Amino acid sequence: MRLHVIIAAVCWCGLVDSRKIRGISSSYKRFYRERKSFLCIDGSKVIPFEQVNDDYCDCEDGSDEPGTSACPRGRFYCTNLGFRPHYIPSSRVNDGICDCCDASDEYNSHAHCQNTCWNLGQRERAYVEGQMRTLDEGLQLKQQLIEEGVLLWREKQSQLRELQQAAEDLQIKLEDHRKRKHEADRRKEQTLKALEAGDGGLRRQNSTVTGIFKLLDSNKDGSLTVDEVQAKVALVHDEERVLSEDEAVALLGGGHQMDLTKFQHTLWDILTKGDSVKIKDTPGAPGSPAGEDPHLKAVDRAAEWEATNLKKVEEAYETVNMEISDLQKKLALDYGTDWEFLFLNSQCYKLKVYEKWGMWAGTPKNQYSQMVYENGEPCWQGGSRSTTVTLTCGTETALRSVKEPSKCQYIMDFQTPVACQPVLKQRGIHSEL
Repeated sequence: MRLHVIIAAVCWCGLVDSRKIRGISSSYKRFYRERKSFLCIDGSKVIPFEQVNDDYCDCEDGSDEPGTSACPRGRFYCTNLGFRPHYIPSSRVNDGICDCCDASDEYNSHAHCQNTCWNLGQRERAYVEGQMRTLDEGLQLKQQLIEEGVLLWREKQSQLRELQQAAEDLQIKLEDHRKRKHEADRRKEQTLKALEAGDGGLRRQNSTVTGIFKLLDSNKDGSLTVDEVQAKVALVHDEERVLSEDEAVALLGGGHQMDLTKFQHTLWDILTKGDSVKIKDTPGAPGSPAGEDPHLKAVDRAAEWEATNLKKVEEAYETVNMEISDLQKKLALDYGTDWEFLFLNSQCYKLKVYEKWGMWAGTPKNQYSQMVYENGEPCWQGGSRSTTVTLTCGTETALRSVKEPSKCQYIMDFQTPVACQPVLKQRGIHSEL
């Protein structure tokens, strides 16, 4: 009889121990040490300890029934040895469905659950190990990109300094050419005035008038006729067409012939202006460089030469300043703390978007984990399109997915080695796996 009592006592202790431990994590076991009373974890009530896990809810927070489904707010802890432990709602305990991979939630049901924690843990560990390998490779590639980014940054800075020096040199040349052009124009103006003033200028003018008159006077009889004007004079904009008789008469002042004196005050003025008629294929015609004073032709050529050189220097100066401006804009962008994102500049990954760069929009701990593009094309019956790009760690740089969770608001997953963070590796694999 004494032996039976001892055995019964041992079995009862086993039942109590099983009841109080089921559904409890190791960190909460201190609250369930067997004693005369049990204090609800929220401190709201004290109950006899035998009421713990008795399938009746006494505590408002459900802490007295961690291993049963009695409390609506209760939680059951799946130990899941070999895999990830987690909580499930207590309503799922003994409901005939296996929620814990170690089958501990169906300890008193008809369900025949298999312990799958080891297999799940193996897959989880393989995935985590793969992630760690990806992280290692990504960090190595990131370091290469950082080194390339630093070199490229220094190269662009050097290029900017060279362009700025070139701009300074061109500015000096520009000022010099402007002065030379101004001086050439001044000499040309002075030469023109000198030719027009004084007896010498008048003799040159008369000599030119006489020379042109003799050129037009084919038969050298001292007068110009309609036939001679038609033979030697042409329209500026239609040189191939022969002047009509009426047009020739009009040029001769309404008559059919003209002497030197009348020529000087009529047709000569028309030819000098050169806006309506000219002498056919004649190098010495008025208005052409060959027909002017030799000194005037020289200063005119000099002025044209200086004007051409000035234009070339102005164009070169403008081009260099445009290159400086473009390079400064590129260098003003935020390419990360170590210029690791510089390699993405001018790169295209086959995704056509119209949004403009907005900002880095990651968390305070990792500012460069997200990019925002704003002010895109107007959306139908809505605002402008925008895109948020989330950067994830990977060994390749590629666009992985594009989603539109709300109208004209896009979310993209962009994988790149520069998104790999060393801090991720410190977490390692969960100690309970």
